[in-house]
Amino acid sequence: MRDSIRRRLERLADRYEEVGRLLSDPSLQGRSDRFRELSMEYSRIEPVALGFRDFLNLQQSQKQAEEMASDADPDIRSMAEEEQRAIAGQIVSAEEALQRLLIPKDVHDEGNIYLEIRAGAGGDEAAIFAGDLFRMYSRYADNQGWRVEILSDSRGEHGGYREVISRIVGQGVYSKLKFESGTHRVQRVPATEAQGRIHTSTCTVAILPELAEVEDIPIADSDLKIDTYRASGAGGQHVNKTDSAVRITHLPTGVVVECQEERSQHKNRSRAMSLLKARLLASEREKQANQQASARKLQVGRGDRSERIRTYNFPQGRLTDHRIELTLYRLEAIVGGTLDEILIPLAREYEAEQLAELE
Repeated sequence: MRDSIRRRLERLADRYEEVGRLLSDPSLQGRSDRFRELSMEYSRIEPVALGFRDFLNLQQSQKQAEEMASDADPDIRSMAEEEQRAIAGQIVSAEEALQRLLIPKDVHDEGNIYLEIRAGAGGDEAAIFAGDLFRMYSRYADNQGWRVEILSDSRGEHGGYREVISRIVGQGVYSKLKFESGTHRVQRVPATEAQGRIHTSTCTVAILPELAEVEDIPIADSDLKIDTYRASGAGGQHVNKTDSAVRITHLPTGVVVECQEERSQHKNRSRAMSLLKARLLASEREKQANQQASARKLQVGRGDRSERIRTYNFPQGRLTDHRIELTLYRLEAIVGGTLDEILIPLAREYEAEQLAELE
């Protein structure tokens, strides 16, 4: 374990003991705000402190096994060597777990998201690819037990979507999908290509965390322009007779959101406002991220062919994530919703970057 990491763990362990003593101080009784503040801190650092305690115990056991390994009795030496091997593996696992606990938690990790997919360069093929991406994320969501709700969409002339905006509801959705934002590039022979030439098209994907009420963004009514209109698509007579769809424009920024999937205008307005706040928060976070070189790889971009975080090459059955230089020849399975093969390495790379910053 690096000295910088160990020193940080030692400080947290000391603070854990200190907060524990403070919480047991009778003079704290009656000071509910201070007691609640210390209790929250105690709960936050407890997993790290207890994990570090277990890690130190493992190191002590390792020293004891090393001493036994020099015993004159060959049976004891053999037993000690076996114990050393077992403890060495436990120490590695404990150290990795401690390092992950040190990484600052994103407050949105356990929450829901808004998934936005837009066709970029490539015309009809880009729209078809947008449909493929939406299907990929929907299948992954189904496998995770999440729920997908389409808020608005604009269909492509030959299939797919020019734009599709959805909400994905479930435990830990943002933590799994937050690195999917960016330009996705596809290389394949379109169904409309008569001469069998490979075309390159792009789509942009944006992952926006849904805000909790406690971090609600205040928006003045005077900053909003709200329009209602008749929803298009499925819905029978109701769709044709009522102006249930809602479009909200945030005048200071020009951000426009729509929702037409609910029959109730009130529900559509509520969903649209939630999406607007998520976009405004994402915009603010992107401004901050632009100041950090390590965060630039998470930007969505303009959707040009030259910009991409990932390439889906169908003739070769190859998927490449350019941010971490990962290439997999399991494109069909991944597009079918088996995304963990790419999501887990991305999360590990992010953890490694965060640990490097801690050091």
